[in-house]
Amino acid sequence: MKKLGLSLVLVSAVYCLSLGTIDLDNLYNYAFQYIPDYIQLDNTRDNAITDEGATLGRVLFYDKKLSSDNNTACASCHQQEAAFGDLNTLSIGSFGLTGRHSMRLVNARFSEEPKFFWDERALTLEEQTTQPIQDHTEMGYSGEFGNPDISELLTKLDTVSYYETLFELAFGDSEITEDRIQLALAQFVRSIQSFDSRYDAGRAMVNGDPIPFPNFTDDENAGKKLFLERVQFDGNGNRIGGGVACASCHIPPSFSIDDQSRSNGVFLAANGFDTDEGITRSPTLRDIFHPDGSLNGPLMHNGQFTSIRQVLEHYNDIEGVTGNASPPVLDARLKDGRFVQKLNMTEEEYAQVTAFLLTLTGEDVYTNEMWSDPFDADGGLTIMGGNPLSSSNLESKNDVEIYPNPVIETLHLRNIPEESQIMVFDQNGRLMANTQTDGRGKHSIDFTTFETGIYFVQSQNMNGELIMVKRIFKI
Repeated sequence: MKKLGLSLVLVSAVYCLSLGTIDLDNLYNYAFQYIPDYIQLDNTRDNAITDEGATLGRVLFYDKKLSSDNNTACASCHQQEAAFGDLNTLSIGSFGLTGRHSMRLVNARFSEEPKFFWDERALTLEEQTTQPIQDHTEMGYSGEFGNPDISELLTKLDTVSYYETLFELAFGDSEITEDRIQLALAQFVRSIQSFDSRYDAGRAMVNGDPIPFPNFTDDENAGKKLFLERVQFDGNGNRIGGGVACASCHIPPSFSIDDQSRSNGVFLAANGFDTDEGITRSPTLRDIFHPDGSLNGPLMHNGQFTSIRQVLEHYNDIEGVTGNASPPVLDARLKDGRFVQKLNMTEEEYAQVTAFLLTLTGEDVYTNEMWSDPFDADGGLTIMGGNPLSSSNLESKNDVEIYPNPVIETLHLRNIPEESQIMVFDQNGRLMANTQTDGRGKHSIDFTTFETGIYFVQSQNMNGELIMVKRIFKI
């Protein structure tokens, strides 16, 4: 018993030490997480996840300093314990309630629909990340009603000591820009993934979703069959056989919304009075449920449904949308010709579909420290360790300029005072490029063939004296 007690004390001490601390020598593995081979979707584009970038993104995500009143963070509305959603119908922002329910962010990287927000107004996740910051109600840097704009946020963050280190770690220098905030936040959000569900365990045992999963109960397999199979209609919109075709819009194995989906017939705005007909996106159906069986918050953009049964009843008989009078925005997959579908689900079918949806919930995403709040109880954060090649420790004998950073294709050097040798090393110290300048003060290096990641650009004169070493981020 004494040994057990000591072990618990040591574990507790290690955990407490990790609170409020970022160890630069032991970053979490964000970049190379396990992804099942049956998951083919990825909306990352040219902003690949790096451990350094996602670490910065994690701090930004949880930092209340990103709101104008220092009271609201991204994580205030997207909470780890709710699959990065909110248990409240509307979230509490700096200056009021949000206009729509906060969408769960889990598996945002693996979406059929590359656009973000319920109304798809952000073309990319990067574009999405700073819109709440600039929303007057949510985080306040709107430049409206006497509030500061985002340029003042950049100035504020520039005075926060840990950001100098973290931006330098992620991008090679400590400059803080909106673009870099977007890149880092998007990397962290894309890193939040859930592939440890009972569905994933079963899917790994077979060659496709239609095959019964060996680890499922009869009801779970029956629910999966109903979810996957098309509806058989009688010509008047009445279901007479087949499944209920959830998968036609919520596509397995990601269970994300099809990017061609239109309205699902939920037109009411969150205020309960107005209409909100521009809703064509939804989060993944993965982790709708918490591991304890409760919902991770109400459902739909207005939060009007508080149970899966209510959602299924909506699709079973879509109210307020009838015949030729149905709005043209209603998705055609919810109709049989001109007739709105009547699924005629039985009590047994309701229970079976619900049983299947429960298998889509994992466990790791709710407790993994890599996605948790890095700040201590008092809002403090300490940076430990650090690569000795950090820019703050590097020798620089002149004002050599390197741009752009991050680089996509070509890296430019300016103000090189003499003929010098330019070398590029990866993080493992491997020489990737070796070239000489011509003494005219300018030079360019082709980065198009380099993989995404961190590189070090070193310059020395012909006598072997070090002129400059600079950390570069390639996207």
